[in-house]
Amino acid sequence: MSTIIRKQPNFIKTHNLHKFYLLHFFFPKQFNLQQKYPPKTLYNKQSTMALKTSIFSLLTFLLILPNLTHSLEYPQHLLDETYFQDLYNMNIHFPVSVSPASSSLSPNAKTPRVPALFVLGDSSVDCGNNNFLGTFARADRLPYGRDFDTHQPTGRFCNGRIPVDFLAMRLGLPFVPSYLGEVGAIEDMTHGVNYASAGAGIIYSSGSDLGQRVSFAQQIQQVTDTFQQFMMTMGEDAANSLISDSIFYISIGTNDYIHYYLQNVSGVQSMYTPWNFNHFLATSLKQEIKNLHTAKVRKVVVMGIAPMGCAPHYLWRYKSKNGECIEEINNMIMEFNFVTRYMIEELNQELSDSKITFCDTYKGSMDIIQNHERYGLQVTREACCGLGRYKGWIMCLSPEMACKNASTHIWWDQFHPTEAVNAILADNVWSGLHSTMCYPMNINDMIPANS
Repeated sequence: MSTIIRKQPNFIKTHNLHKFYLLHFFFPKQFNLQQKYPPKTLYNKQSTMALKTSIFSLLTFLLILPNLTHSLEYPQHLLDETYFQDLYNMNIHFPVSVSPASSSLSPNAKTPRVPALFVLGDSSVDCGNNNFLGTFARADRLPYGRDFDTHQPTGRFCNGRIPVDFLAMRLGLPFVPSYLGEVGAIEDMTHGVNYASAGAGIIYSSGSDLGQRVSFAQQIQQVTDTFQQFMMTMGEDAANSLISDSIFYISIGTNDYIHYYLQNVSGVQSMYTPWNFNHFLATSLKQEIKNLHTAKVRKVVVMGIAPMGCAPHYLWRYKSKNGECIEEINNMIMEFNFVTRYMIEELNQELSDSKITFCDTYKGSMDIIQNHERYGLQVTREACCGLGRYKGWIMCLSPEMACKNASTHIWWDQFHPTEAVNAILADNVWSGLHSTMCYPMNINDMIPANS
């Protein structure tokens, strides 16, 4: 059995120095000051929004400090993206720990329909990678996970299961373990790995205001590293067969709006119209899928972005009077999904030996919102956990902030849906059970019937 050699993930971008100083003050072990400070040219203008964000982050951090510090136990280094090519030159061996998201937690005993499920993306599918990073984007404390199988926080940004948990069950696979949390032998990763990191985006710096995160491009690099270890362990032919027969699930892009475009980072709105920005994101995503194809990946599910204009945070921030969704934001999201779906159609023509599908999360989510009574959901505007109007002002920090029954809510916290919604969306991705979301096929159609 081969030992897993874990590679070091990316870290907070140096131009967000206000966040760096804050994190270093509380986590000196996690942030190495032996490196020279970046040049002054990297000290971007301190806008009013950045100042407010720093103050808010400090207050938030003081509230969650008792639950956060115990799990930040791995020495890290502060790296700039100019050192991207060297991010993986340091080996890190994580100690063995029991995780409810490990591959040993298997809800199914039936024969798997595919060898493995690999997951890339952001907090919509992160199952615990950010537990190992110094970031505010963490879900390693209750009430997160209170309705999960173990009734304990796992790193999932939900009260229970996330979509890929339900899909793993459909595929006859165990719950997919997080890349940074997986320990032991390479063989333990052959049923799938989850590389998703909360705060990550298609753009490298998206989400850097939250702290450390693994960007989408770096997740692709982690995938490549995993494949290389597969080849060394089981041989090239067997590894290529496993990779080409497995499903790769991608859910990314939300943070490129929440933490980049909508915050007008670096004046992006003056350089890109929403339409041009969407094309830029879709083009970048297309290239990364091509990179996966080069690595023998042949079955890919690309998720669109949910209607973030309906999220409790934006209902609060834009002072929605009666809970109406913010049309300006939703229009951008619909454009992105439209452009991405067209991009997937092009890819299927270019990569004729592949099966790539696009699943419109916006469409599926709006069906749930508009027909919530049919799904047994009663609360459509207010989050189950949070503070402020619509519970969209302050994030979910303690069990006392959460509602008693999340199964009647659409939104779990400021940005993320409940397990009930995740189950419905997963049904649609699998077979279009409730509404058609995926084009040109759903996952069940992607897999041969005799597999």
